[in-house]
Amino acid sequence: MSQAAPKHDVYQAIADPTRRKLLGLLSDKEMPVKEITGHFSMTRTAVSKHLRILEEAGLVQDRKVGRETRYRLQAEPLKELKDWLSYFDRFWENKLSMLKYYVEDQEDDPKNVKEEERG
Repeated sequence: MSQAAPKHDVYQAIADPTRRKLLGLLSDKEMPVKEITGHFSMTRTAVSKHLRILEEAGLVQDRKVGRETRYRLQAEPLKELKDWLSYFDRFWENKLSMLKYYVEDQEDDPKNVKEEERG
């Protein structure tokens, strides 16, 4: 049986700063909702709604342990985002190369020598 398509895509899910913070919290360890809620100035219900969106996007997974629900990060869907962003790395690399060239050119230019260095 095939898995149903996510209700939210990765881009929608991470668009909200609260959900990005949730992903950061869950990146190191699995956490129960009660502990997660302590990091936010919102109700447990509001935190649960954000977690549900992340779960629907495949970014977190929950499991029941006794009476509590614990969440953990599922990083695989973030690869789609990484792949998309890596396309734009070439623009940054070009800008950084231009900056390096400019800075090195300024250092070699005798007009840019400080007064103290001239003696």
